[in-house]
Amino acid sequence: MKYKITLFFTILFAAVIICGSIYTKKLINELPSIDNLENYTPSIVTKIFDRNGKVISELFIERRVIVPLKDIPVNLQNAFIAIEDNDFYKHWGISTKGILRAFFKNLVKGKVSQGGSTITQQLSKTIFLTSERTLSRKIKEFLLTVQLEQQYTKEEILQLYINQIYFGAGGYGAESASKIYFGKSVRDLTLAEAAMIAGLPKAPNYYSPLKHPERAIKRRAVVLSRMKELGFITEEEEKEASAAAVPKEKFAQEQETGHYFVEYLRILLEPKYGTNVLHKGGLKIYTTLDMKMQQAAEKALKEYLSDFDTKQMSYFEKEDMELKKVQGAVMAIDPKTGAIRVMVGGRDFKETKFNRAVQAKRQAGSSFKPFVYLSAIDKKLMTPSTMLEDEQMVYVFDGNKWNLVSRKQSYIEDLAEKMTPEDLIDPMKVWYPVNFGGRYRGEVLLREALARSLNTCAIQVIMDVTPDTVIDYARKLGIKSPLTNSLSLALGSSDVTLQEMVSAFGTLASGGVKTEPYFITKIIDKDGKILEETLPEEEEVLSPQTAFVMTNILRGVVEKGSGYAARALGRPCAGKTGTSNDSVDAWFIGYTPQLVAGVWVGYDDRTTLGSKSTGGSVACPVWTTFMKDALKDYPVVDFTEPKDIKWALIDPKTGLLALSKTKNAYLEAFLDGTVPTTYYARKNKYDSEKTKIETEEEEEPEGY
Repeated sequence: MKYKITLFFTILFAAVIICGSIYTKKLINELPSIDNLENYTPSIVTKIFDRNGKVISELFIERRVIVPLKDIPVNLQNAFIAIEDNDFYKHWGISTKGILRAFFKNLVKGKVSQGGSTITQQLSKTIFLTSERTLSRKIKEFLLTVQLEQQYTKEEILQLYINQIYFGAGGYGAESASKIYFGKSVRDLTLAEAAMIAGLPKAPNYYSPLKHPERAIKRRAVVLSRMKELGFITEEEEKEASAAAVPKEKFAQEQETGHYFVEYLRILLEPKYGTNVLHKGGLKIYTTLDMKMQQAAEKALKEYLSDFDTKQMSYFEKEDMELKKVQGAVMAIDPKTGAIRVMVGGRDFKETKFNRAVQAKRQAGSSFKPFVYLSAIDKKLMTPSTMLEDEQMVYVFDGNKWNLVSRKQSYIEDLAEKMTPEDLIDPMKVWYPVNFGGRYRGEVLLREALARSLNTCAIQVIMDVTPDTVIDYARKLGIKSPLTNSLSLALGSSDVTLQEMVSAFGTLASGGVKTEPYFITKIIDKDGKILEETLPEEEEVLSPQTAFVMTNILRGVVEKGSGYAARALGRPCAGKTGTSNDSVDAWFIGYTPQLVAGVWVGYDDRTTLGSKSTGGSVACPVWTTFMKDALKDYPVVDFTEPKDIKWALIDPKTGLLALSKTKNAYLEAFLDGTVPTTYYARKNKYDSEKTKIETEEEEEPEGY
């Protein structure tokens, strides 16, 4: 009988050994290869930099920045060892003493309240396994821990651990935790700060100084006490660190500026690199954005739009309507390279992510007129001193084309009486464009027509050069949106983006060289390899002489025309206001030799801004405020005059050469071969009229 019992237990023991071996072999086969750690890449933050190397934003799933052990303070290393695994440098991965200590404590408490895991065990679990409490997981953890200790040094294991674990508040790794809780790099932590951080991994939420400061202080005291017991610090150092205050609020990690730009970048890069690489790959993305300029633009736009809302409040209350928030956008580009320096797509990214700088297509209004006049000047059909007729017009559509039937007031009145009600309301039959305010000035210089933004003159020019030609020039300068092939194109009836308009004006600012807008200079992966690099794309689409002549005319818009508010910039600049029909859109696109920028203001639902709201009164002040701040550290420079520009003294009443005593004569720039050749000296009907260009805004293309 005794023999049978012995045999039974022998067989049972053998069976247990065999089954255990089979089970262990099965678990070993299921283990991830420890060799994978050679290529292990934890989720690392992708950093986005501005043109000066300043971090704009970070893209991440786990906010983690990897730092080498040499940059981790000894106090922090010792704090982890003291509180997590004081035999770290003595054991072979498994601490028998720690397991026994945990066993007896759990036995006394009657439940599992403490584990015996070493730093190496925690690392193997964090990287390779899950947190489930099962026998198979514990065996796998044991086997992986042994392998880790065999293949890696203690220093390598400690470095991986400190960079891997979670510290709460969205921070993975000690570097991120240091930034979140103390607003500094891990290398600059004090003893008190190091002890607090080392105490977090056990229960990041429970010991969080931001949520439970009293618990955080007690936990820090435990860490400091253990450090003193192990001889890492003195009693005096312990007392001093214990008296230090704990952080009361999270240091700002969220970006405060450039949200629309970063989102624009993400949308373009995510399909190319994938979400994992872009958010976890530790890329370094160097962009063209200028943070100082960006901040200036956001501030100028936000303050002005808030003021505008306040002024509109009484109107909405009077109409018993809910107050709407007006929207706006700002875009700025380096005209020499095409580098995007500023992108503001709205007043508040948290409220709406729709980027009005690049996604919104709105009627350009009179800001489109420079392309009309440019085509006539470049083809030498007209000059800045060409005289245009600013008179009322009536066009009738004959089924094939629009025909100008009269410029005479009497004919217009007679026609209005003869037209049927159907004719009067059918824009497909009769078009009666008018100037803002209903005022007409007879003969005016082309320069004055653009400065005053006279609609009838712009229509006269596009009739002479044809809409096809204007479209061709707009395309050359950088307008890519579909354009209406009709006379109303002269009044900005087509929808375009702010980026297109800024880029097109940039071609004038750069002397006729079109540059393709770009926002990334280079992208580098975590190993320092350049993944992509952008070089400016340039194409000469206009002669520098034509660009200069147009710039000289557009300076008049600022000096004596609808862009008068921009004079406050206090440096040479050129630009054009724009207001679409019924004051739905307000624009100002302007430039200096160093920077071209545009501002758009309007309601998303295309509600009118108000009858007195124009590009000159609404958008131009935002542009001026922004540009003053953006360029304050830049030297004041003038536009470079190319060779072969011809200057002549012009009589403002006739557009011909002025005599020595001609009143209000001015210098005008001309293309070679287009300077007037005659003088006009006799007394004429204009002598008694005021010749000073006034500064009223006169640009709404009403009536088309």
